[in-house]
Amino acid sequence: MKYYFSLLTVAFFGIISAQNNEDRKAIKNLCGCYEVTFNFTETFSYPKDTANYIPSDKKTEHALEWVQPVEEKDNKLVLQHLLIVGKNEIIKHWRQDWIFENTKFFEYNGNEDWRYKQFPKDKVKGQWTQKVYEVDDKPRYEGSASWIHVDGRHFWENTTNAPLPRREYTKRDDYNITERTNRHELVSNGWIHDQDNKKIIRDAQGMDYILAEEKGFNIYKKVEDAKCKAAQKWWEENKEFWKKVRTKWELEFKKNKDLKLQKYVDNKPLFMHLQALKVTASQEEINKTIDSFIIK
Repeated sequence: MKYYFSLLTVAFFGIISAQNNEDRKAIKNLCGCYEVTFNFTETFSYPKDTANYIPSDKKTEHALEWVQPVEEKDNKLVLQHLLIVGKNEIIKHWRQDWIFENTKFFEYNGNEDWRYKQFPKDKVKGQWTQKVYEVDDKPRYEGSASWIHVDGRHFWENTTNAPLPRREYTKRDDYNITERTNRHELVSNGWIHDQDNKKIIRDAQGMDYILAEEKGFNIYKKVEDAKCKAAQKWWEENKEFWKKVRTKWELEFKKNKDLKLQKYVDNKPLFMHLQALKVTASQEEINKTIDSFIIK
């Protein structure tokens, strides 16, 4: 009987290990150089004041983007997105961390407020958390789900709350939470970031009202890595600076408590303060800059 159970145990963990390896391969396949098409359109709206409601414009943009592998451990992969615009000008874009069977989360509550939550291990068994960060590496949104590998398809899907994206908060402030359903799916020539989003008004009592819905469909078409050479060079020159930024944020996250941030200091967002620092800035300088945005 013991021998029978030991065989079952070996078989079970063999399946888990194979699944984990396939998951890791899928995540690593998100890296590389891509010609990206960003598509967003508001699909439905439910305003209480229909006469004065102005929906967001349909948006389609094209860009060249390099997805740089930054860190790889048994249970964690870190990918940094870098936009290439104009004559090889580099814009540090979003970052995504993938963590296996993660139990610690920061759930966005609106108005630069993230609530710390810890889930039991059995709730995230076999799952990967995607943690998404802003251009200044402050938290954005995160959610946990299993990678699915079936019928030749490889995809991951999750629904979670997030702040307004830049394309929205620079133009409107009539809602304060984006509920994002994100699907990342590998395809033959790259990958697709498919989104079904809800624009939510959350009041002071925590009650939600859905103002509108939005469709996003971002296509990452893989091209030769050489096309993104400028981004690769930029990362080599700036990676130590951003490692210090990540180090500071990790110290804050490890406190395992709610996180509340100021949107502006001296009328400027955090990314502008970080941009003003020298690439050789010390850990202390970076810590002080980020600390000025954290509400104690």
